[in-house]
Amino acid sequence: MASIGDEQHTPDLITLICSEFTDSDPDEEPDEFPEIVLSTADISSWDLPSVFAHKLLKIEVNPNRLIEESSYFRGLLSGSFSENGLTSVSIHWNVESFASVLRFILGCPVEITSDNFIPLNEAALFFGVETLLLKCHVWLEEVTSQSQLLCLDSLIDLWKYGLERANDTILQLCTSYLARNFMWALSFNSYTDFPDKLLSSCIEHPDLTVDSEKHLADAVLVWLTANTTKSEGWSCNDLCHKIRTGLLPLWFAAGKRRCHFFTKFADKATGAIVSLAGHNCMSLTDIFTEGCSSHLRIRLTKYTQKVDVSGCPQITAGLCLLSVLPSCDADRILSKIIKKSSANHANSLRDGFRLSLALGQVLTFEAVQELDISNCPSLFLESAINCFCKSFPSLRTLRAAYFSNFKTRQLGQWVQKFPLLTNIDLTLDITPVIPAKISIIASSSVPSLEPSTASSDIYNCQSATSLSYTSRPLPSNVIKLTLEGRIDISDSDLLMISEVCHSLSYINLKGCTSVTDHGIAVMILRCKILQSVLACDTSFQNNSILALSSGVSSVTQQHERHSQLIAHKLLTLHIGGCRGVTGKLLCELISGADNLRSLCLREIQLVDDALYRFSGASLEMLDVSDTEVSIPALAHVICRNPDLKSLKIRGCRRLLRQESETNERKLCIPSFTPQDLYSELGKSCKLEEFEVGWGFSYFSLAALKPAIITLRSLVVGLGGSLGHDGLKLLPTICPMLETLILYFQVISDSAITEILRTLPHLQFLALCYCFGDISSLSFNFNMPNLRNLKLERVTPWMTNEELATLAENCTNLVKLSLIGCTLLDSEAQAIISSGWPGLTSLHLEECGEITANGVRSLLDCHALEDLILRHTGCGIPRNFIIYAASKLPMLRKISLDVCDASESDFDIPSFSDRYFLSTVKIARCKLQKNTLDLHNSAACRSPVHKETLVLVWNSEKLVRTLVKERL
Repeated sequence: MASIGDEQHTPDLITLICSEFTDSDPDEEPDEFPEIVLSTADISSWDLPSVFAHKLLKIEVNPNRLIEESSYFRGLLSGSFSENGLTSVSIHWNVESFASVLRFILGCPVEITSDNFIPLNEAALFFGVETLLLKCHVWLEEVTSQSQLLCLDSLIDLWKYGLERANDTILQLCTSYLARNFMWALSFNSYTDFPDKLLSSCIEHPDLTVDSEKHLADAVLVWLTANTTKSEGWSCNDLCHKIRTGLLPLWFAAGKRRCHFFTKFADKATGAIVSLAGHNCMSLTDIFTEGCSSHLRIRLTKYTQKVDVSGCPQITAGLCLLSVLPSCDADRILSKIIKKSSANHANSLRDGFRLSLALGQVLTFEAVQELDISNCPSLFLESAINCFCKSFPSLRTLRAAYFSNFKTRQLGQWVQKFPLLTNIDLTLDITPVIPAKISIIASSSVPSLEPSTASSDIYNCQSATSLSYTSRPLPSNVIKLTLEGRIDISDSDLLMISEVCHSLSYINLKGCTSVTDHGIAVMILRCKILQSVLACDTSFQNNSILALSSGVSSVTQQHERHSQLIAHKLLTLHIGGCRGVTGKLLCELISGADNLRSLCLREIQLVDDALYRFSGASLEMLDVSDTEVSIPALAHVICRNPDLKSLKIRGCRRLLRQESETNERKLCIPSFTPQDLYSELGKSCKLEEFEVGWGFSYFSLAALKPAIITLRSLVVGLGGSLGHDGLKLLPTICPMLETLILYFQVISDSAITEILRTLPHLQFLALCYCFGDISSLSFNFNMPNLRNLKLERVTPWMTNEELATLAENCTNLVKLSLIGCTLLDSEAQAIISSGWPGLTSLHLEECGEITANGVRSLLDCHALEDLILRHTGCGIPRNFIIYAASKLPMLRKISLDVCDASESDFDIPSFSDRYFLSTVKIARCKLQKNTLDLHNSAACRSPVHKETLVLVWNSEKLVRTLVKERL
C-alpha cells in the first residue's frame, strides 16, 4: 500500500464494480448475482433497460475524466486511499443512479425528471459532481417557475428531501411553487399528506395565491380533519390563526361554528363580520384607527387570476382599496390621505375624495381575469368598479349578482373601463310575479327616492360626467351577458346593449318581465352573432321567433340561405314559459336550428310538431316539462342525439299512454310505448340530469340502467312510481347521485336509509308530499355531505327532540325546508339556530307553534338570505320584516302570513330601511266554515288562502302586486 506523498501511476483503464450490496449483507456475494461487463467507449449506445436488469455492473472506464469531474474519484484515485493505483474500484450505489452520473460525466445527455431528481441529486452530492448538481438545481428552478409541471406527490417528496438535507434552496423553491399553485394543489387527494411545516410555511409565503379566503380556510380544515392525531398541538391553533377570518363569507364562517377545530375562530369571525356589516359606512378613518390593517386585506399576488369575495356582507369599497394599496405602505398612504382630506371642508362626499386620492397609488395585478363580487350588500358597485378598473386591467369575467341598485346605463361605463371584459353576470332573484303564471288583482309602483350617489356607501367618487351615459359608447368585447331576474330592464336598455356589445353571442334574459317581444326581436336582429338566447318567462313571442328565423344576407339558394339563418347558428334556445309562441312559427325556427345543444320548451304548446321538425344531432339538454309532448316525438329526438346529458320530461301527461295518431309525419316513426322510450334512451345516451313523472316506473328504471350510471340529479314527480324496490335500487344504478327529489312517491324507512347510507355524494334530498311510513330512524345516522334538505308533508311526527337528532346528524346543511311538522314549538328555534348556524335558506310552514312567542333564536342564523315563516304561530311582531332585515345582513327574500302576525298585519319597509331586501311576500287567509258540518252555525272555521301581497324592489322603484295565488 503506498505511503502518503508517494506518487502513484494512474492506470489507463479501471473497472468500476457497481452493485447495490452493502456491508450489512454479509451472506450475499456479488458473484452470486448476474453481472454484465461494459465499456464506456460505447456508453452512448448502451441498452439501458437491459443493463439495469443486471444487479452487478463491471464498467471499464478511463479514470482521468472521473478525476476531473468528480471530487469523490479525485480523492479516491489520485490521493492516498487504498484504491489509488488499483485497477478496480467497488461502488455500492443504486445502479441506475450511478449509471446516470457516469453517463453525465462522460458527456452523454441525462434527462432529469421529478421521478429521478432525488436519487440523481443524491448521487451527484455523494460523488461530488458539481456540474450535475448545478444541472439539477437549474432544472428545479425551471420546473418550479412554471405552473403545474410537478405532481403534488413529487412536490411533497422534494420538500421532505430538502428538509432532510437542510437544503434551503430546495425548501424555498418547493414552498414558493406550492404557494403560487395552492388552488391546483387542493384538487389532489394527497393534499392532506402535506407535512404541517410545509402547509404552515406555504400559508405564510408572500406568493400564496388563493381564489378566496374561504378556499384557504376550507383547505386548512380539511387538512386538520385528516390529520387529527397530528393537529392536537401547536399546528391547529397556528394554522387557524393564519386565516383572515374577517374576509370569510358569512354563511361559511357561521356554518363552521360547529367545527371541532374552528369553533372559537368561527364565533369570532361571525361576530366580526356581522359587526362590520352592521356598520357598512365605516370610513377609511375607522379602518386606519383600528390599527394594523393586514387582516382585512384581500390576498392578491402577481399570480392571482381569480378574486372571489362573494357572500361577504362586510366587504366595502374601503376594504377593496386597502387590498390594492402596497402592503408595506398601506397604513402610511391611508394616514397621508386622511390628513390631506381633513383640510377639505366636510361634505357628503369627503370619503369619496379620499378614495379618489388613493386611486393613483394602487397596485396593478395584470394576471387577474375573473372577479366575483356577488352578494356583497355593503359594497357600492360604482365605487368598487372605479377601484378595480385601475388594479385589474386584464379583467375578462365580472360576476356581480344580487345588486338590485345596478342601473343598466352603468354597463356602458364598465365595458369602457374594462376593455378586455367578455363575460358579465348581473343575476337577480327571479320575481315571483310572472304574468303568465298568476292572476293579478291589483298592481302599483312607487318610484325610488334614493339619490344617485347612494348614501349607503360613502366611497362613491364618481364625477358628474362619469355618471351620465355617453350617447355613442365605444364597442366592447363582451360575449356573454347575464341579466336574469332584472325586471327593471326595458326595451331601451336592450337597444343600448346591442349598440355597445357588438360581439354578443350569449344573452340571458330569464325572468326579465319588463322587456317586450318587439324589444327582444330588435336586439336579436342587431346582435348578428348571437348563439345563445335564454328568455324563459319573458314576453318572447312571434316577433322574436321571426327575428331568429331571419337571414343575415340575401343569398337565394336554399342551402346557402339556410346556413346564413341566425337560427342555424343557435347553440342554446331557452323559451320555457313563453306561452304566446305560435306552433307554426316555432316549427320553422326549430327546423332551422340544427346545431342546437340546449333546448328548453317548458310549458310550450304544440311541441310535438316542433320536435318532429328538429334535425339536429348535437343536443345535450332538452327540457319539455309540462307540455303535451308524445312518446314518438321524444323518441325522434333521442334516437338522433346520443350526446344527450340532460332530459326534463316531468309533468308530461301524454307519456302515460301510447299514441295512436297516424298522420304522415308519424308513419315513419315506429310505434313506441313508454317502456320502449326508456329502453331507447338507455341504449343511446349517458344522462347526468333527469326529471320525469307520468309513465315512469320501476321497470323504466331498469330499462334506463345503462344511461343513468353517471346520473347526478334525479327528480321524480307526480305520475311517476318508483316503488319500494325502485328506491332501494337507486344507489346501485345511480351511484353518483348528488341530487334526489321525490314528489308523491311511496317511501319507507328501509328505502330512505339505504339511499342515505349508500349515496356518498348526495348533497340535496327532497321528500315532498310522499306516502308511506317513515320515522326518525331514516335520519338516525351521520350525513356530513348533505347540504340541502326538504321534508315537506312527510314528517308530521317530528318533535323537538327528533329535530335535534336531525341537526346532530346533518351538520352541514345550508338550506332547510320543513312543512307539516305540527308538533314543533318555540324551542325548535334554538335547535335550528344552534344546529345549523350557517343556514342561507329556511322554510317553515304549518310547523306547530314555532313562532307563537315571537322570533328570537332564528335570527342567530346570521347568514339567512331567504326566510319563509307561514302558519308557524301567531306571535310575529308587526315590525318583524324591518327588524329582521336590520339583523340579517344577507336577507334578500322574506315570506310571511298575516295569520302569524301578533298585531294582525306587518309594517312595509321603505327604501331607506329595507336594507338588502329585494322581495317580500305577505299571504293573507280567510276563514272558511268546515264543509263537513254545514248545518252547525258554530262549526269550526279553518283558514284558507285568499291573496298574496308581493313587494319587489329594483333600481328604480318598488312594485306592489296583489295576486290570488299563494306564492
